[in-house]
Amino acid sequence: MFEVSFWTFFIICPLCFLGGFVDSIAGGGGLITLPAFLAVGLPSHIAIGTNKIQSTLGTLVSTIRYFRQGYVDLKIGIACAVMAIIGSAIGSNLVLIVDDWTLKIVLIILLPITAFFVLWNKGMSKKRKEYGFTKTIIIAAVVAFFIGTYDGFYGPGTGTFLILLLTIIGHMSLENANGISKAANLASNIAAAVVFLINGVPLIVLGLTAGLFNAAGNFFGSKLFIDKGIKVVKPIMIVVLILLFAKVLFDMFA
Repeated sequence: MFEVSFWTFFIICPLCFLGGFVDSIAGGGGLITLPAFLAVGLPSHIAIGTNKIQSTLGTLVSTIRYFRQGYVDLKIGIACAVMAIIGSAIGSNLVLIVDDWTLKIVLIILLPITAFFVLWNKGMSKKRKEYGFTKTIIIAAVVAFFIGTYDGFYGPGTGTFLILLLTIIGHMSLENANGISKAANLASNIAAAVVFLINGVPLIVLGLTAGLFNAAGNFFGSKLFIDKGIKVVKPIMIVVLILLFAKVLFDMFA
C-alpha cells in the first residue's frame, strides 16, 4: 500500500489547483495533474484512479459556473455527455486491439497544425453564423462521440479538442463550446471515477483533498474566462498543445 505523506499533499495539491485553473479555461488540465500523481511515486493505476476523483470535483465546479452563465444548453449538454461516454467505452476497448503508435504519429503531425491554427486566430475566434438547434445538437453529439473515443483510447487534451471542434465545426461561440465541453468531460469523468471506486483503486482522501484544490482552480479559471474570453484562452491553449506534443514525443521515445 502506498504511504501518503505530508509531502505528497504538498506537491500534488498546488499542481491540481493549477491543473484545474488551466482545464476550466482551455482544457488539458490532466497534462498537469496526472504527472503530479506519478511524480510522487504512485503506481500508474492508482495515479489514474485518484486523478479521476480530483478532476471530477474540479470539472463539476466549472460546469456549474458555466451553466449558471447560460453557456450550457441542457439538451445539447446531455446529448454530448451520453455520446462522450459511449465513445470513451469504445475507445478503451480499441486500446486492446489497436497499436496506439499510429495515433501518436497522427498527433505528432496534427498538433503543430492545430497550434498554428489557434495562434493565428483562425476558426476558433472567427465569428460564424450559428446553425439551427437540430443541426447544432447533431454536430455536437458527433464531435463528443469521436473525442470521447479518443479520450478512452489515449486521453490527454480531450477538453482542448472538444472546444476547438465545437467552435470550428459546430459554429458554437467560444463560451458555449467551453460549457458543453465541461458537461461532456464531467460525464466521462464520473463514469471513470465510479469504475475506479468500485474496484477500490483510488486513494480517496488524497483524491478528495486534491479535488478541493482542483475545484478552487476551476472556480478562479472559469471566472477569468467569463471576464476575458478569447484573450485568455488562446495563450493557455497554445501551452496545453505544446505540453501534449511533448508528452506524445516522450511516450514514443522514452
